[in-house]
Amino acid sequence: MSRVGKQPVLIPDGVTVEVNGQTVTVKGAKGECAYTAPACIAVCIEDNSAVVSRTDESKHGKAMFGTVRSLINNMIVGVSQGYRKDLTIEGVGYKAVMKGQEIVLSLGYSHEINYAIPEGIKVDVANGTTVSVEGIDKQLVGQVAARIRDYAPAEPYKGKGVRYVGEQIRRKEGKAVA
Repeated sequence: MSRVGKQPVLIPDGVTVEVNGQTVTVKGAKGECAYTAPACIAVCIEDNSAVVSRTDESKHGKAMFGTVRSLINNMIVGVSQGYRKDLTIEGVGYKAVMKGQEIVLSLGYSHEINYAIPEGIKVDVANGTTVSVEGIDKQLVGQVAARIRDYAPAEPYKGKGVRYVGEQIRRKEGKAVA
């Protein structure tokens, strides 16, 4: 049995959680999220906390028990505090610019890369080399940051490319000249 799934999810002040059948709706200062739990999982509100339980002993129910609890916790954290991923761009001529709801990346290719920012995500570009991705959906924030990073991941020889702030790139030695 999942140790994570057994723990109740505390609901902080300013956040409301509503359960309507299998649909869990979380509202807070930063926005609103909704999730539909599978039929093998039951969610109820008790004493200012959300409690997740299994309705059957199926393999799928056991697998989803802790997952649903974590997803509800992530929604509560998202609407109260939000999520943020920071990226840095390194390299001569490598830069990013915001144009409306689109980020334009110059990453050493013969063309610029235009990436449309999904609804509910806020992207800030500072100095052309620091990109900040913010939102209330943890999965979507991580996906947008990973997509931007995947256009030109930092390479091991000179370190050029896009990387997360604090990410360590293992550097390799270049070709030795005799």
